[in-house]
Amino acid sequence: MPGSSGTEDRLDVAVVGAGFSGLYLIHRLRKLGFSVRAFDSAGDIGGTWYWNRYPGARCDVESMQYSYSFDEDLQRDWNWSERFATQPEILAYAQHVAERFDLKRDIRFNTTIAAAHYDEAAQLWTLMTDKGEAIEARFCVMATGCLSAARDPEIKGAARFAGAVYRTGNWPHEPVDLSGKRVGVIGTGSSAIQAIPEIARQAGHLFVFQRTPNFSVPAKNAPLTPDYVASWKDDYPALRKRAREETRSGTIYEFAVKSALEATPEEREAEYQRRWDKGGANFMHAYTDLVVDERASETAAEFVRRKIRAVVKDARTAELLSPKDYPIFTKRICVDTDYYATFNCANVTLVDIRRDPIQEITPTGLRTGAQDFDFDVLVYATGFDAMTGALDRIDIRGPDGRDLRSKWAHGPRAYLGLMSAGFPNLFIVTGPGSPSVLSNVITSIEQHVEFITDCIDHMRAKGLARIDPAQEAEDRWVAHVGEVAGGTLLPKAASWYMGANIPGKPRVFMPYVGGVDRYRRACNDIVAKGYEGFTFA
Repeated sequence: MPGSSGTEDRLDVAVVGAGFSGLYLIHRLRKLGFSVRAFDSAGDIGGTWYWNRYPGARCDVESMQYSYSFDEDLQRDWNWSERFATQPEILAYAQHVAERFDLKRDIRFNTTIAAAHYDEAAQLWTLMTDKGEAIEARFCVMATGCLSAARDPEIKGAARFAGAVYRTGNWPHEPVDLSGKRVGVIGTGSSAIQAIPEIARQAGHLFVFQRTPNFSVPAKNAPLTPDYVASWKDDYPALRKRAREETRSGTIYEFAVKSALEATPEEREAEYQRRWDKGGANFMHAYTDLVVDERASETAAEFVRRKIRAVVKDARTAELLSPKDYPIFTKRICVDTDYYATFNCANVTLVDIRRDPIQEITPTGLRTGAQDFDFDVLVYATGFDAMTGALDRIDIRGPDGRDLRSKWAHGPRAYLGLMSAGFPNLFIVTGPGSPSVLSNVITSIEQHVEFITDCIDHMRAKGLARIDPAQEAEDRWVAHVGEVAGGTLLPKAASWYMGANIPGKPRVFMPYVGGVDRYRRACNDIVAKGYEGFTFA
């Protein structure tokens, strides 16, 4: 295996993606003396935060925890301004990291990896770009992100719309002026819930087309105080260690100590109200059984529905905004600022497309079964082909010519969410079967990057050239992921965790719900046993 003498034509490690995973991979591999280059279709770093620039875009993990922990000086020097950071501030942070560690010199932007094929004889991956270039590497790491493959729904007549069309997952980089315009937004998921209040402030009229309502809790966002920042920075190492090793989500919340069903109705109401007032996803940690017992879950769900009815003045609109057909927290809980109150505005109309589905897009708007709607601007807030979508867009083939899409045709299969059997020397960061989207993803990114880079370094030290998961180890892990999910309410929702938002996608619960702490211990145990479940050559 080469050391640091590789060229772009023959690398030690090729990385696909230049978001938070790709940046840390470059930094760590470079320090270990490996030649590395990352490739990204974007024009700059940032991953999902490069593309998702829609009005109101911000993180739902508190900013003091949504950052790297690998460098003490970095985490002490950077200053966040708000409790929940906006997209521009997160992108500025990524730029700061890239400049601080001089990472961009090992990134090729505006370069899409179209294919990655493994040559068994040469023990090399060959990556083909959209420009027809070929890059060879001993190892390939897919740092493509879990929420990076934005999707448009397949609606008849979509190409006929004569007005401007925008997508929350690929928003223009230049300012978009919606002042006085009639705007239609399709979708009411997380991105839409953030964007709708901001769009409503500008638009002459806003039509919101909703199929499925989502539960959302208030962010209660505010500027960070010096005392609060100091409370984190003064104890960052211990707090980060606790988040990594003692929490299910890799995020420190105020965790529950009792069951919702053990509390009296009055106690539950007071606890839910206290957490509602505090704001953020901390609400979902009010009791220990909210994602495992439907009776407990319903107490939280009905509390949120009462809040919706209290805020939204029109009773019919309030009912349409109140989810009733899946347990709360089985879809990713949304965190908002003034979302429900926005539907009290005279210039906002909620359209129920579950009862009256969209029939087609017209040149001037869209048509449901009962009505035509005219607008100047159409916004698709229709989410992502989560976790597998970015990988599906690359023609990934193992030594026998089998492609990853075919192997995953009935659902993704990966050992620890890190590798898929039959695709040697191909690693995936925060892949299906790992905590990924159920966690503070930067915590999970750091753990995966460190596992991958330590493994490659281990192989160099032992003179090993090839690693592949054993099929039986992968099968056991996939079964374990399914069993753990089956012990919760999470599979009861038609969520993107299940692939339910993509027509024809297998209904499989993709992330690992066992927790960041439990998952990390499993990975550490596997390494301690000589990378148990992996085969080397």
